Amino acid sequence: MTAIWGILNVTPDSFSDGGRYAETDTALARAHLLRAQGAAVIDVGGESTRPGAERVSPAVEQGRVLPVIEELTAAGIPTSIDTLNADTAAAAVRAGARIVNDVSGGLADEGMLAAVADLDADIAIGHWRGPSSDMYARAQYARVAREVAGELRERVEAAAVAGIAPARIIVDPGVGFAKSGRQNWDVLGGLEEVVALGHRVLVGTSRKRFLADALTSAAADETVDERRRDLATAVTSVLAARAGAWAVRVHDVAATRDALAVARAWDGA
Repeated sequence: MTAIWGILNVTPDSFSDGGRYAETDTALARAHLLRAQGAAVIDVGGESTRPGAERVSPAVEQGRVLPVIEELTAAGIPTSIDTLNADTAAAAVRAGARIVNDVSGGLADEGMLAAVADLDADIAIGHWRGPSSDMYARAQYARVAREVAGELRERVEAAAVAGIAPARIIVDPGVGFAKSGRQNWDVLGGLEEVVALGHRVLVGTSRKRFLADALTSAAADETVDERRRDLATAVTSVLAARAGAWAVRVHDVAATRDALAVARAWDGA
């Protein structure tokens, strides 16, 4: 059964919910709600990776995420740390995080893979071609799904060289990172290329711009608000699950939980 990761951005500037959960108390309340709604993992991030986002120091990042991870761990709630920084990854795992979710696949911090090798945690390796400030300039592909899978394979091999066992590796096709709207759909449509790598696959489409673009095309006279993006996310989550995704990463856990339940009932009829 496909697991659901609940997104918890403890940042002031994330693209969708920046600032809502920047305070520890509101972040913890949100995490408990996501868990109650069915999140298997709470993915805690202290630095925005939206296009054009400014980097923050590891000290600032850790000040945001560590109190939340410590409290959730004490409550028995599994967490992952969404970070590009090896130092933050290590500190978060010491605080209780079970998974390091690096959207750069270890490319943003050359010490990441070696650091994770020494940690008691799994790693989600994302497909990435550079920082958010200029990632769209790198969105040049001939066969996008195949190239994404090939580049992920290279990062998996680098992880193995660093000492990370294959069983600890999760791969993520990096929807929204260095990909145009059409290329995002092509990656999702060719998800079997990533699944064929033989690792658990994490897919994150939640509230991303390419969903809004598709909805705008469907109903040009309607506003594509958060609710509509969440419904679109739930649909893509079901399709990703059917294509072999091990987990999906979403803001609205309840909508995706319900969509997956309906899909299971359909498949079991």
